[in-house]
Amino acid sequence: MTAGAALGAAAVTIPRAWPQGHLPFDGGYAPAADRVDYDVQGHVAVTWHVETSEPVVAFTFDDGPAPKWTSEVLDVLEHHQVPATFFLVGKNVAAHGDLLRGRLDRHEVGNHTWSHPDLARLDAPTIDNQLARTHDTIRAVSGREPKLFRPPYGHLGGSTLMAANKAGYSLALWSKKMNEDLYIKNPPGQAQDIIENARPGQIILAHDVGTANRYVALSQLGAMFTGLRQRGFRFVTVSELMAIGRPTPAKG
Repeated sequence: MTAGAALGAAAVTIPRAWPQGHLPFDGGYAPAADRVDYDVQGHVAVTWHVETSEPVVAFTFDDGPAPKWTSEVLDVLEHHQVPATFFLVGKNVAAHGDLLRGRLDRHEVGNHTWSHPDLARLDAPTIDNQLARTHDTIRAVSGREPKLFRPPYGHLGGSTLMAANKAGYSLALWSKKMNEDLYIKNPPGQAQDIIENARPGQIILAHDVGTANRYVALSQLGAMFTGLRQRGFRFVTVSELMAIGRPTPAKG
């Protein structure tokens, strides 16, 4: 049964004034079917985990760059020879792009919008602008063409999917994240959580920008990398992880 049929069968009455926290049908999550001009391919890949028996994980860092922690994260990654994927906020790249120059050799960059809004509340043309402005800035500063897009907060809506489709992005979410608030008084516990509970094919979320609690995880990155290697894990970028999960085309 389609969503429309379900609504009709239930005889739902849509209120004129939506309660706080709810989204209307004329913007945000719902309007994908209303913008046929954005239906370039009609689908976009969304990945949060890859089914694989290989012991691989992809570390990702959101919201940078910024002076507070980005350089430290890059230093730890370099010391441990770990590739990562950075989902960059465009206005931060414009302000602090020098932190990235010459330091991205093994890493991947992704688009995390210009100003980190909740895209589920925006229409497709506005999201287009968020993505395009960030894409151009990342390219100008790093020389890289981002192929991946991560919506802020992981919020997906029809307009978000259409804009990503139009721009040629694949969407990358996550399947394991840092829980810094649980380990404020026990940072090594955050490392232990990642080391013991990581599973093959996971995309792991951290942040190199934010409030002080974020450093609980960042201070433990070296321990995480060492512990995961002892378990036999290796590290890849998100695009490399996605490639591992794709079936090999049959030879004709």
